[in-house]
Amino acid sequence: MNSDRRLAALATLGLLATTAVWGSTFVLIKDVVGRMPVADFLAVRFVIAAAAMLVLFARPVLRLGRQQVVRSLLLGLVYGTGQLLQTWGLALIAPSVSGFVTGMYVVFTPILALLLLRQRMAGVVWLAVLLSTAGLALLSLNGVAVDPGVWLTLASAALYALHIVGLGQWSRKGEAFGMSALQMVAIAAVCLLATAPHGPVLPPDRAAWIAVLYMALVAGAGAMLMQTWAQAHMQAARAAIVMTTEPVFAAAFAVAFGSDVLTWRMLTGGALVLAAMYLVELMPARRKITGELPAEAVHHEV
Repeated sequence: MNSDRRLAALATLGLLATTAVWGSTFVLIKDVVGRMPVADFLAVRFVIAAAAMLVLFARPVLRLGRQQVVRSLLLGLVYGTGQLLQTWGLALIAPSVSGFVTGMYVVFTPILALLLLRQRMAGVVWLAVLLSTAGLALLSLNGVAVDPGVWLTLASAALYALHIVGLGQWSRKGEAFGMSALQMVAIAAVCLLATAPHGPVLPPDRAAWIAVLYMALVAGAGAMLMQTWAQAHMQAARAAIVMTTEPVFAAAFAVAFGSDVLTWRMLTGGALVLAAMYLVELMPARRKITGELPAEAVHHEV
């Protein structure tokens, strides 16, 4: 039991590190997509990530069974489509609105887990969902109009939630390397298709290449690997709530690098998101309060 708790704590820390890396990319992405097409940027980024992962993890990929290969490719297809929809939506709406709407995967995840897997969520999880949604709204919104960009981004949030649920269901201990690599291959394929018929345009200069390499290897390959491993040790709804710390990190980086000013909305919104994570992840008596099963018990075959 102590070993399980240590693994769960490590999974949480790993997922927090992943969201911190994602939060650090907002400024870089804004700069790069201003100088090259969105689909081309995504294609180059994920092709590099996929190539690196296949080189590093060829043996773990070959050790995967046929079922896990198919599952990994399906998860990558879902995630890659979500990336495209989110980025296309971002071209039509403000980044702050995009951040909030994307963060709605925290609402979709427990709903999909209930509908698809019959996983009942304790009241504390739903309370955490409400807190994190309110925190995201304070961090991101200053009014929102429901236009096509919002609908595209909402669809991407639903796909991200489906990816979180599927990864939580199918990820297995010892298979994170192989599954991550195959997911990245599928994501790269989706993004490459979006650049047809001309194919991807390469980054225009050295600074853009450095940013793309960072987002490919650290925020792409490394983050997918960590998420896949972490979700083998935690419930999907809990993972989604931990991942809502991404806009908190994004705001912190924006303030740290002088591109934004600290406000009461940032402080209050960030506090609500962290409180939500505390409820489901850091309370010492969480298993007694939520009635949650150990991580090994929440993986059911479908």
